[in-house]
Amino acid sequence: MNIKITGTGSYIPSEIIKNEGFEHHTFLNDDGSNFKNDNTVIIEKFKSITGISERRYVKPEINSSDIGFFAAEKAINNAGIDPETLDYIIFAHNFGDVKKGSIQSDVLPGLAARVKHLLRIKNPKCVAYDILFGCPGWIEGVIQAQAFIKAGMAKRCLVIGSETLSRVIDNHDRDAMIFSDGAGAAIIETTTENGGILAHATETYTYEEAFYLYYGKTNNKTIDSDTHYIKMDGRKIYEFALKHVPSAMQSCLEQSGADIKDVKKIFLHQANEKMDEAILKRFYRLYRTEIPEHIMPMSINTLGNSSVATVPTLFDMVRHNKLKNHTLNLGDVVIFASVGAGMHINAIVYRY
Repeated sequence: MNIKITGTGSYIPSEIIKNEGFEHHTFLNDDGSNFKNDNTVIIEKFKSITGISERRYVKPEINSSDIGFFAAEKAINNAGIDPETLDYIIFAHNFGDVKKGSIQSDVLPGLAARVKHLLRIKNPKCVAYDILFGCPGWIEGVIQAQAFIKAGMAKRCLVIGSETLSRVIDNHDRDAMIFSDGAGAAIIETTTENGGILAHATETYTYEEAFYLYYGKTNNKTIDSDTHYIKMDGRKIYEFALKHVPSAMQSCLEQSGADIKDVKKIFLHQANEKMDEAILKRFYRLYRTEIPEHIMPMSINTLGNSSVATVPTLFDMVRHNKLKNHTLNLGDVVIFASVGAGMHINAIVYRY
């Protein structure tokens, strides 16, 4: 028996926010001072570094648990299973449900429990819980699902990654342009089919790195200082990712027994286009080999960084042939990898 992803689903919000939509924002430095350049220059530089030209936001009446439910329904239908047969629902997020216009995060009940309620699952042995693991949360959820199955505690799990970062961004911080909303989900279960999860790796760095991403005050010192927003030290995150992610991917690949030449796709967390490209270069440099064409699908240019949702939505898009120049075939070896708040890093080597 193997442990495989048998169904996937995603929810891409309908509201498109282009870079031009930020031209009239008042961006400020951390100390509240004005930038020397105008917004046109700031946005052009932002685009050249991140690759983002637009991102997606949810409608005002929709929350993270809602879009997680939408993605979960699609994954369940794609797998062709009865939701009553699920043993675990694992919901990865970072901020819970944050209603439009609210300054509070709502996690009572947890988002996994809300999804189970929305799916109308009666089975009390279907255990629903949330995990907070930064951007690598969905991948870690898949790793946990595999552990439950290998331990004989489950046969079938639903893993969701959902976030509405548009509700927790500081509109006076230029980093606000990075973040977006979205949800992805997958069914993980035992199967007689070949392939599945071959290896996984997870690392946590907190000695100096714990607060590279954090909850902080607005850059605008003239407004309510009690409201906090997602903040990050982009330069330190970039350097950290380049130093640690490629080696974690290498360790995971070696543990899997697969060869670098077997790898057909690499699904990296969509945090920053330049950072992901640099991670890819350093990974292949470890093997002293050229980077194959079309090895790394990217969605950040149009979807932005939706944290835990980037990897499952990207995988779902490729799996359903919705991304140009990217397809998957049975037997393909792929790598999932992510880095984010904690600081956490993880990776999975998977045979499709």
